[in-house]
Amino acid sequence: MVTTTYQVQGMTCGHCVSAVSAEVGAIPGVDDIQVDLATGQITVTSQRPLDPAAVRAAVDEAGYELVAA
Repeated sequence: MVTTTYQVQGMTCGHCVSAVSAEVGAIPGVDDIQVDLATGQITVTSQRPLDPAAVRAAVDEAGYELVAA
């Protein structure tokens, strides 16, 4: 298991959390995602290291910006 924390910009409410969770959670290999709305951090647990481009694309699809991994 691999746990990685990412910084996401633009999340402001529960809907934001749901959107990011759904998109990132759909990446193959993701087992769990925790979103901290107050800090803008998402913590992803996966079976193997994720392709940063896939995480960035998922966050973009949800309507937010991945600013740091």
